[in-house]
Amino acid sequence: MQQHMDEAARIERARQLYQALAKGDREALDALLHPEFTGRTTEGLPFGLGGTYQGANAMRREFWGQIAKNFIAQAQPTSFHGLDDGRLLVQGRYTGEARNGGGRLDAEFIHILSFADRKINGLSQLTDSERWVQASVSGAPPLPQALRTLTFDVQDGLATICLNRADAHNAINAHMADELCIVAGRCANDLSIRAVLLLGNGKSFTVGGDLAFLSKAKDGELPGLLRAMTGPYHEALRTFSRLHVPIVAAVHGATAGGGLGLMYCADIVVAAENTKIALGFGALGLSMDGSNSWFLPRLVGMRRAAELYLEGRVLNADEALDWGLVNRVVPLADLLRNARASAERLAEGPTQAYGEVRRLYRESLGATLSEQLGAETEALHRTAATTDATDAIASFIGKRKPVFHGR
Repeated sequence: MQQHMDEAARIERARQLYQALAKGDREALDALLHPEFTGRTTEGLPFGLGGTYQGANAMRREFWGQIAKNFIAQAQPTSFHGLDDGRLLVQGRYTGEARNGGGRLDAEFIHILSFADRKINGLSQLTDSERWVQASVSGAPPLPQALRTLTFDVQDGLATICLNRADAHNAINAHMADELCIVAGRCANDLSIRAVLLLGNGKSFTVGGDLAFLSKAKDGELPGLLRAMTGPYHEALRTFSRLHVPIVAAVHGATAGGGLGLMYCADIVVAAENTKIALGFGALGLSMDGSNSWFLPRLVGMRRAAELYLEGRVLNADEALDWGLVNRVVPLADLLRNARASAERLAEGPTQAYGEVRRLYRESLGATLSEQLGAETEALHRTAATTDATDAIASFIGKRKPVFHGR
């Protein structure tokens, strides 16, 4: 089972997979893939390639085989990262060209591989389907990404991520955890993104974990389900926290439990007047996840953090502002406009400098003064070498408004 494979073994299996695909080695693929393999690929891929493939044979013939029929392409992994639940996140690029002369293919991918019996038994893929379509058919219109619980859009350097389970108050289930992990990776690898805006559709930002989903667990299954969800979700939080661009979160209604982790990742948090912030874990007999134990003591202090958990305190928007959990409170009707305006301003700013400061703030929490002074010197050196810094200083001297390009 996957828990018996260490990260090095999982990475080696993944490398073997990509080598077998590059060579078209059917025997190697048969040896690597579990008989109960399931592949989930991006909706909107050309030639009807997006969807779910049950079984190793179906994936090999109907997906990889059809790609080989229509493209001269290769999946080139660039990084491997083990998730807490035993899966493996692989980032890389598809490169090549369409066989029909449609054009060159250059598209990022993120794969999440799962394992059983020391074989690969699942692959979930996210890639830019528009790039595949453009390579296969000149002038084809953009098509949506294969996301079931989120919406994701990048316009003019601003990435907008919206939790989209409004009927469940954006409760985080296994699908949302996976998709947040995938989208966070996209944000980390898309150099055109200069700011991120986090939103929640419907009446709540997010109520945290999906209790309706967890309540269906049979005896003894709950620990495994929670581990499977927290693995990719925590990886998403790690990735968002490390992004080299600023994040704005717009929260409203119920904002609770592990879902607070998305709020913590943001640099600017705008809260609607109807926001209610709570942990809620204690009432369920659970400890906590979603980085609550790391961020809360640092943001509100140990006493208040204990009060939130032990006494089940629910904060309204003004209290959250007073405690330092949000930056400002606005009427619900103004929330989206206010948060988007803030994110758009940040996207037009010196994002190289923003990224350095983001890292300095995060790393300062575990650094000595001497270490932090050294880090500031190095960061200042890097930002001084940017075009943004040179142009901004010249604009200041010339009494002109600077225009930043994020480089």
